[in-house]
Amino acid sequence: MSIPSSATIEDVARIAEVSIATVSRAIHMPEKVANSTRLKVHQAIAVTGYTTNAMARSLRLGRSNMILVVAPDIGDPNFSNILVGLENEARAHGYGILIGHTQNDAQRGLEYLKFLNSNQAAGLILFTGILPFGHQAMTARLPPSVGVFEPIYNGGIPYVGVHDMAGARKIADMLIAEGHQRTAFIGDSRTRLAYSRRRAGFDEGMKAAGLAVLPSLILDGDGTLESGRLAVEQLFMRDTLPTAFMCVNDQTAIGVMIGLTARGYDIPRDFSVTGFDDIPQAAFMSPALTTIRQPRTSIGKHAMALLLDLLEGRQPNEPEILLSPDLIVRNSVSGPARHL
Repeated sequence: MSIPSSATIEDVARIAEVSIATVSRAIHMPEKVANSTRLKVHQAIAVTGYTTNAMARSLRLGRSNMILVVAPDIGDPNFSNILVGLENEARAHGYGILIGHTQNDAQRGLEYLKFLNSNQAAGLILFTGILPFGHQAMTARLPPSVGVFEPIYNGGIPYVGVHDMAGARKIADMLIAEGHQRTAFIGDSRTRLAYSRRRAGFDEGMKAAGLAVLPSLILDGDGTLESGRLAVEQLFMRDTLPTAFMCVNDQTAIGVMIGLTARGYDIPRDFSVTGFDDIPQAAFMSPALTTIRQPRTSIGKHAMALLLDLLEGRQPNEPEILLSPDLIVRNSVSGPARHL
């Protein structure tokens, strides 16, 4: 059998003895094709060496079917599940994904924008919370773009993420219901909008219960494990102790737990600790961490769907899509210790 050096979808259809439309469905919507038919198509693809990836289609069609995803830290436990949602939705519509890992380096972020200048990417997904520094010099106009996980600060582009304020309010209300009136908020930030929204949810819950937000119990942080541990040390040095720690994310909460355990305290008998995100480690801490679960895969799916709408010229009705979080109650919270 003679196979062209540059196989086409027609070649695959001919060898599999199905229509071109069936080949396309088998590739992009396999759940809609019978197993036997899908197997014949994949066998024909293997024989022909037909390239089905989105980059190759982009080159043939003269337009890009790739989406550039720019993230500051692909090791972030939240990233992978959001990426699953992004990729599944993109693939279902014939798009592929390029990942730009900036490693929190502004210059790296700028370099990834070369994909936009060379028309290798049709749209942009930003995990960074900011537009790439100096992007005006790199490209005259950003393509359709969507922020995800972290709202874009002064970016003016649509955003998809968890409802941070509502999630924080759930945690605050739970701690108050347990009897905590002196709760420390760990991870306040003036530059991370997600963190500042979580702080607003905390403040709202305290105010609704008629409780004061004590400035001495509000500590800045960068969302890392080390910032949580340092917050514990700062509070002990001030001799201003809370009965509970409400942390801006799970990494910070784990750092708090490490700091308290190192000082010989028991959680939750001596102090209660909560997080936000429900990263995989949260369930395996001792005690298991009470936290807020982000619907990460759903966030990715909604963000990509929104971007694909933008690529088709459809504008969103609202600037933000905020998905509801779930309160995950485990073992790191109890009533306040009597001796504190």
